[in-house]
Amino acid sequence: MKFNVMVVDDEKNIREGLGKTLQLDGYNVILAADGEDAYQELKTSEIDLIIADLKMPRLSGEKLLTMVVAEYPTIPVIILTGHGTIEAAVTAMRNGAYDFLTKPINLDRFSLLVKRALSNRELVLQHRALQEELEKRKQFPNIIGKSAQMKKIFEVVNQVAPTKASVLITGESGVGKELFADAIHYNSPRAGKPFIKVHCAALSETLLESELFGHEKGAFTGAIGKKKGRFELSDGGTIFLDEIGEINQNIQIKILRVLQEKTFERVGGEETLKVDIRLISATNKDLMEEIKKGTFREDLYYRLNVVNIAIPPLRERKEDVSLLIAAFMKEFAKENGKTIEGIDPKAKGNLYNYSWPGNIRELRNCIESAVVMCKGNIITNEDLPSYIQSDSDNYIKLSLGMTLAEAEKEIIRNTLNYQKGNKTKTADILGIGRKTLHRKLKEYSL
Repeated sequence: MKFNVMVVDDEKNIREGLGKTLQLDGYNVILAADGEDAYQELKTSEIDLIIADLKMPRLSGEKLLTMVVAEYPTIPVIILTGHGTIEAAVTAMRNGAYDFLTKPINLDRFSLLVKRALSNRELVLQHRALQEELEKRKQFPNIIGKSAQMKKIFEVVNQVAPTKASVLITGESGVGKELFADAIHYNSPRAGKPFIKVHCAALSETLLESELFGHEKGAFTGAIGKKKGRFELSDGGTIFLDEIGEINQNIQIKILRVLQEKTFERVGGEETLKVDIRLISATNKDLMEEIKKGTFREDLYYRLNVVNIAIPPLRERKEDVSLLIAAFMKEFAKENGKTIEGIDPKAKGNLYNYSWPGNIRELRNCIESAVVMCKGNIITNEDLPSYIQSDSDNYIKLSLGMTLAEAEKEIIRNTLNYQKGNKTKTADILGIGRKTLHRKLKEYSL
């Protein structure tokens, strides 16, 4: 990381001399003739350290310090002062300055002090980055993933959640599309307002129209009273339409009108109702293909697809499998009153290598079954559903009389071969870190 250091001094020789010293030390340098120039620079530049003279025209170092401490508290400030104003410099430190230097400046001490201040700054930035990462994880408590694809999706969710934009979530069945809808709503300004979910594929055309838009008494056989629809109930909040690719074109036209005009009528009613809703939809269909077939309206598609979030299938983000297994084991062990301490390598290898056509939903059901069937505290291959158990001879034979080191070497060698040299997958199955694996490979000359 290359730091940006700003030198603020009304004396040109001192300002430029310190700037050259800092450049030789490898820093980016910004020069300012007084506190006012420095303050304006802070508004547009990323500054890591300020070195400011105490006494300057227009805006003094004392005043600049006060403003920096109030508005940019993580940026350290080193004060420059003459011998006659050391007392003022000490006061400045009490008011938040990192340290001070007296003129004429000892360049060795200057370089050392700058290095210390920037080391402190780096720690602050690292801590802030960690806190931000923890906050992100708090934002998505039910979504598990550390793969590059998932990190990108988290970034998109963070960016789109505060807006009013419609979001279309796409992906195969079982990838957890509803969880991402939850994350968008509960991290939006509408979080305290209604969040209504409708599974479009579960209802017939007549029932779906009534569910979405409501109906008046007598609108159809069985309509014995007035009923509010889901759009009306979600006014001010969010409505989530799952499997929106299943709805017919008559209802598509009505949804399009809600998105364009924010109005609709109940089934059998004449009163025009106005609503303020945010629409999130999801589908496992390729809507562009449905448009070509003539089953889905192109104009509605573009209204829904303002922001698209495509959730990858589990087979394309295998590095998340271990995290999901651990989370589900913990959940179902607690639910069933069991103590499950882990999973043996063969079972873990089969779980890792399985393609998971049903995605996370299938994995969850598999682990629940394994926890229930487990007779001890370690899940074995025999505890897995039969279709997960591999028919291949992917096990290791260890001879009696082998030392632990020899056995470990054999396990690592065979697992690495089984994973076709993929060290990340090998470390994951063995339950060790990549650094540990590299050390073992070197130790055993593998």
